[in-house]
Amino acid sequence: MGDNNNIIPSTPNVPAIHIDALCRNSIELVRYARRIAANQVNLVQLMTYYALGYWIVEEQQSGQNRAGYGKKVIQTLSDALNEEFGKGFSVDTLENARKFYLNYQNRISETLFRKFAEEKSETVLRISDASVPFTLSWSHYLQLMRIKNPDERRFYEIEATKSAWSIRTLQRQYNSSLYERLALSRNKDEVMRLAQEGSVVEKPADIVKQPTVLEFLGLEESTKYSETDLESAIIDKLQKFLLELGKGYLFEARQKRFSYDEENFYIDLVFYNRILRCYVLIDLKIDKLTHQDLGQMQMYVNYFDRCQKLPDENPTIGILLCKEKNDAVVRMTLPENSNIFASEYSLYLPDKKILQKKLQEWIEEETGGGDD
Repeated sequence: MGDNNNIIPSTPNVPAIHIDALCRNSIELVRYARRIAANQVNLVQLMTYYALGYWIVEEQQSGQNRAGYGKKVIQTLSDALNEEFGKGFSVDTLENARKFYLNYQNRISETLFRKFAEEKSETVLRISDASVPFTLSWSHYLQLMRIKNPDERRFYEIEATKSAWSIRTLQRQYNSSLYERLALSRNKDEVMRLAQEGSVVEKPADIVKQPTVLEFLGLEESTKYSETDLESAIIDKLQKFLLELGKGYLFEARQKRFSYDEENFYIDLVFYNRILRCYVLIDLKIDKLTHQDLGQMQMYVNYFDRCQKLPDENPTIGILLCKEKNDAVVRMTLPENSNIFASEYSLYLPDKKILQKKLQEWIEEETGGGDD
């Protein structure tokens, strides 16, 4: 008999067991159990802070924002909790608990609140995933509560939950004004949808941002760089570039070559979007976009549609990342309902206040809010 380290020898009443399957299943079970435990601990923490905020606001302040009285209440409560538990309930923490309740006071029903905070019933921890009132960590909500616009705050909460963003990623997406950049690429109804559903990718225009922010590349505006330098920097930071592009992207190739009429052509970057089920071609332009650039991209898209995509796949999308674009030139060069888009890129984080003002002006124009 030869040695077999992957098999546990059988006994008269116990069948042979493959040790690799045993280990794999056991590891998956422990991971699952730890995830469930972590989720439960997180939910209990958030509901506890919510309850503390509720009592501070509703019972001690009668729902009013009485600053002087509120500070005394919070200081007294902080002293009592820290005396009992040692630490963890500073004035700042309780101030944040109060703010947490004020921002999310409609998330928990009176029945659920009473069962948890007053009856101390553990049945509240067995609520379904669809009914969980809070889906992120306390640290995430501390970041979200800094966002004044409730629609914008809700958007980032949805996106952070769907995409399992870390705290750092949430901060980066907020600092890069993702909400405003997506909103400025959509119509009025779709802007409202951002706050309700997050970023939904259903059509080619949904994957375009205005502008595309590439601050993570580390290139300086004042430094002379070529399109090859820009491409190489993107490849070096591909994971961050994929995050900036958005949902569903898979990288396929750089400098993708194809030949036509004995002439070679090269596409800077080729991706595939599994949500839209189509190729996405990206060409990089470090200068002002021209109609020749748009025509060249049209040829690339035509080639992929005719020679690369499968019959059940959707038409190819072309995106020109450029330093500067003229919307009028884009409109006059491309046919209506074209799958080709131009997006200016920025090597630094945009000024959020400027984008917010631009978005507000655009919404007022769409709704006629600027009319007397």
